[in-house]
Amino acid sequence: MRAKGLTLATAESCTGGLLSKLITDVPGSSDYFMGGVVAYADDAKETLLKVSPRTLKKHGAVSVETAGEMARGVKKGIKASIGVSITGIAGPGGARPGKPVGIVYIGASKGRDTVVKKFLFKGKRAQVRKRSVEEALKLIISLAREA
Repeated sequence: MRAKGLTLATAESCTGGLLSKLITDVPGSSDYFMGGVVAYADDAKETLLKVSPRTLKKHGAVSVETAGEMARGVKKGIKASIGVSITGIAGPGGARPGKPVGIVYIGASKGRDTVVKKFLFKGKRAQVRKRSVEEALKLIISLAREA
């Protein structure tokens, strides 16, 4: 990221700041990490990340649409080159029909493009959160390499 002059902002829900923590564990990350938002509640997603209330009502907080809006919202709000989002159900509760524990959407917005990937992780809460962050980091690395 540093070599390519890219900056990063994160929007996290089910990972509760774990992605931001791991990024900032690296010395020198302040060269490219602009900041992050932990938006657990729908109201926080609307207010801080500009996720549309209509999106939340129609698709829910755990959806392709919400993950995309979170990534775009944090990128724009923090003025970063890349915005990455994570939203999902880490468990043990929270499952709904069609949205089981372990479902996670990871979004990334760079330039005018936004991509969202869907995952279904097995395991307990900590494992779902860890795998979510691992996949988000892989996506960040991939986007940085493409730049």
